[in-house]
Amino acid sequence: MATEGDGLLDDHASARGAMDAVGFPVGAGASGAPRVVDPADAVDTLDLRMTEEFATLVRFDPAAVAAAAGRPDLLDGVGQWGPVATDVGPFQLLPVLPERDLRLVSRWMNDPAVDAFWDLAGPEHVTEAHLRTQLEGDGRSVPCLGLLDGVPMSYWEIYRADLDPLARHYPSRPHDTGLHFLLGRVPDRGRGLGTRLLRAVADLVLDRRPLCGRVVGEPDLRNTPSLAAFLGAGFRMSAEIELPGKRAALMVRDRSLRAVL
Repeated sequence: MATEGDGLLDDHASARGAMDAVGFPVGAGASGAPRVVDPADAVDTLDLRMTEEFATLVRFDPAAVAAAAGRPDLLDGVGQWGPVATDVGPFQLLPVLPERDLRLVSRWMNDPAVDAFWDLAGPEHVTEAHLRTQLEGDGRSVPCLGLLDGVPMSYWEIYRADLDPLARHYPSRPHDTGLHFLLGRVPDRGRGLGTRLLRAVADLVLDRRPLCGRVVGEPDLRNTPSLAAFLGAGFRMSAEIELPGKRAALMVRDRSLRAVL
């Protein structure tokens, strides 16, 4: 179990169900050309910066994919929500592309502190299967990288809780939106960053999804850093619920209480 003082490791209800992040541009060299991190120089913090020009080239838009397949966009264009200002820098959700991001996300999942709650450690194909289940599904869950000041540093899943198996375990309402998240970089943990970003993402959901009245989470009751992060981010603990593989706290952030909590 993690011991850091914020919610670095949110878990999820059902874990196992040709460029990677080491190739993100990280600014410009002396000639002005994009400079790329050499994989041999990558360190645990993976301090990689994505320029807006590069992000535009590789941005994956689940809403466009849904439209091309004749499916409704169930999450109101997560890929187009854009950056938001926070007191720790601009933050943005970028939908995952396995061919670009798999190595990074799998590396995070193999951190023992993360694996304790996500149960996705192992070869890259373990994480890939988890990602593709979402990406090739009906759009009710979108896996994303969280970029802080252009740097990939967290992993998020934005999902329709009212359409998820979670809805069998609590009195869901239409358009309830759920969050799973983890902080991938060890130096980012234990300093309140998870709380700040969780509040920012919950606000982003409420701003971009006008039909959503509640944002929910269901961290494992043993995951005290995650519980503390949800509470610090304006969520209230609504109930304890039994989910497959864990007893969870149902955390709720109400639109109607947004200005209060």
